[in-house]
Amino acid sequence: MSSIAVHHNAWVLIGDGRRALFFVNQGDAELLDLRVIETRIDKNPATRDQGSDAPGRNFASKGGVRSALDNTDWHEVEEERFARHMAQKINQEAESGALPEIVIIAPPRTLGEIRKELSIKAQSKISGEIAKDLTRHPVSDIEKSLAIKAS
Repeated sequence: MSSIAVHHNAWVLIGDGRRALFFVNQGDAELLDLRVIETRIDKNPATRDQGSDAPGRNFASKGGVRSALDNTDWHEVEEERFARHMAQKINQEAESGALPEIVIIAPPRTLGEIRKELSIKAQSKISGEIAKDLTRHPVSDIEKSLAIKAS
């Protein structure tokens, strides 16, 4: 994992399509002390548990040709919605001035969804990004991974 400076009072978001952990660094870039600001957990059952209807049919205007439409992946739709909510939180905190800077750590697809929804002001607060899922890692391991090594 590359070194990213997580300064004092900087925020860190560890998220995926179901969990978001917002931290603030009470330490410094060399000795992080991440404290939880907010935790969000989304109940997102599998698609088979969310949608039970058969896929729809599409009828051509000429010739009577019918074709099946793809099933909606409700699980994926919910993950995208959850990523938008994470971005909205970042946008609100950036606009209010409560967010001095943020490091975002999320799987590549979730990171992309968050990026699409960030305001210009929120984008200017990003000091680093890591495309990786660390939501199930202990805070101490995350701190060790992000701490800048003193030279």
